[in-house]
Amino acid sequence: MGIGPGKYDEACTAARKATKGRAVLLIVIEGASGSGFSVQSEPGHLAAVPWLLRDVASSIEREFKKG
Repeated sequence: MGIGPGKYDEACTAARKATKGRAVLLIVIEGASGSGFSVQSEPGHLAAVPWLLRDVASSIEREFKKG
């Protein structure tokens, strides 16, 4: 993860403002600028991102196993 704005930083800012979130992780697959991600976070919240990604991945896997 690089420091500074990602290629989807403007969309990430819009999502953060719209949700009034303290942190936003935006993942884009095959978007207008290709695949990529942007993260915006208040200090201290970035450490939760790895846990959140693992939790989301596990939830998606469970849903596919149900189907």
